[in-house]
Amino acid sequence: MQLDLNLLAALDALLEEGSVAGAADRLHVTAPAMSRSLGRIRRTTGDQILVRTGRTMTPTPYAIAVREQVHELLQQVQGVLAPSRELDLTTLERTFTLRWHDSLVALSGPALLAAVRKQAPGVRLRFIAESSIDTPELRRGEVDLEANANRPTAPDIRADRVAESHYVIVVRRGHPLTRVKAVTAARYAAAEHITISRRGRFGSGFDDALARLGLTRRVVATAPTEGAAFEFVRGSDLVITAPESTTRSAAADLGLALLPLPIELPSASVYLSWHQRYDTDPAHVWLRDLARTALAPRGDPHGMDKS
Repeated sequence: MQLDLNLLAALDALLEEGSVAGAADRLHVTAPAMSRSLGRIRRTTGDQILVRTGRTMTPTPYAIAVREQVHELLQQVQGVLAPSRELDLTTLERTFTLRWHDSLVALSGPALLAAVRKQAPGVRLRFIAESSIDTPELRRGEVDLEANANRPTAPDIRADRVAESHYVIVVRRGHPLTRVKAVTAARYAAAEHITISRRGRFGSGFDDALARLGLTRRVVATAPTEGAAFEFVRGSDLVITAPESTTRSAAADLGLALLPLPIELPSASVYLSWHQRYDTDPAHVWLRDLARTALAPRGDPHGMDKS
């Protein structure tokens, strides 16, 4: 059986108005058109729905029994086909999954959670670690928002560049590089390095920049997160190269020093990414706005332009 949802709206109007003319006015159709709809409803249900009693029409027992159900069904259909754009944060209950770079969780996660809790106490945030391999969780709907240095290339993944930062050298206080007048590219290359890579990669764009100067560096270890790398640096003469914005706070807490990077490199960008299915989802739009603010460089509450 193929059902015409227009008949549901017509039946609801007929039961509410109790007449063909009244139902026609309510739905802004002609009386003959509504009369034809009533005929189709009668054939579909096998019931007269409305019967004439003198000058008025009276609903049948079946019509009376299904009146509330019909009205509720119509509201449900309308809610599915034309969802409300209104968002009541005070009653919103939803869990969002965020796959963010660990340094961004530490730097901006607390601010985001505080803003979420203040506006929508029924919302929970699930921060999960980045994987060592590329994963399709955004496309599958298992992750709501990603935040890292990678700009996605898939056409169905949206991305905003929300922050950028220059790179710095991170060393322990008292490190030999802190005692020189200037950190040159040659001195930087001569130090022993630890890289931060969730995939365990020893090389990066820093090596390409050094190669253009005829220099090479020695990478003795990799660490999956900045936090882990800092622990190696605290008690040794190892050197880390990382974005200044994500390392500043942690370095100060751990008693580490930040030095300028003596080679030319593009700034480190932060991209906020999501699947296009959430473009107009009110709750997701709300969370994205809060995330942009939390991830924005301090002093720039509106973040950066979309790229």
